Amino acid sequence: MSLRILVGCKRVIDYAVKVRVKPDKLGVVTDGVKHSMNPFDEIAMEEAMRMKEKKLASEVIAVSCGPQQSQETLRTALAMGADRAIHVKIEPKDYETLQPFHVSKILAKIVEEEKIDLVVLGKQAIDDDCNQTGQMTAGLLDWPQGTFVSNVEKVDGHLNVLREIDGGLETVKVSIPAVLTADLRLNEPRYATLPNIMKAKKKPMAVKSAADYGVDTSPRQEVLSVEDPPTREAGQKVESVEELVQKLKDGGFI
Repeated sequence: MSLRILVGCKRVIDYAVKVRVKPDKLGVVTDGVKHSMNPFDEIAMEEAMRMKEKKLASEVIAVSCGPQQSQETLRTALAMGADRAIHVKIEPKDYETLQPFHVSKILAKIVEEEKIDLVVLGKQAIDDDCNQTGQMTAGLLDWPQGTFVSNVEKVDGHLNVLREIDGGLETVKVSIPAVLTADLRLNEPRYATLPNIMKAKKKPMAVKSAADYGVDTSPRQEVLSVEDPPTREAGQKVESVEELVQKLKDGGFI
């Protein structure tokens, strides 16, 4: 069985950029700020490409829901080796209130339309840290899911998935079709080579809208205020281990 794989590729503020809150405290500054593909989504794309190189997959499709600039993120995915891309264009004003539930509904519709066998997403995006899209997509499709994946092997008609959980590691057997979400230690993403970057410009990219998939992106929640984290207070010095132990016992650091 050769799989058709769909990989989510979210455009986020680059991990190396210091995020600044807008003056109106309703979001963060995005204009003129460097963006890149969500790091966990890069890992998801790398895993899909490794499956294709092992002849386990016949096609890898990259998808991104976002403004016009999301096409740059998709070109990166195409340069990594994806066969084609789907850009679900969301206008900037609507993108500010786009939520994982909306994205999950769009992904589920694409899965049905493209006859996808495996959805691979990052476990979470580094901007909102929601960790919801993979789980909700699996729920909408009524598919099994393997989340926080640090290793995956295809065995006969199923996947053996190694998951990172609070208590250690867990191995689960997942039937196909399925949804996987990639954790940090799943792999190390490849760099796109110049020849592949040039080839990516000629690969097909379909541009759609949420309405094309019958999805209403009206917000289901309202952001009241975005705040910078509180400034960390200065530490306290102790002269000895005994003093440290005593302060811990007495709650002296609280």
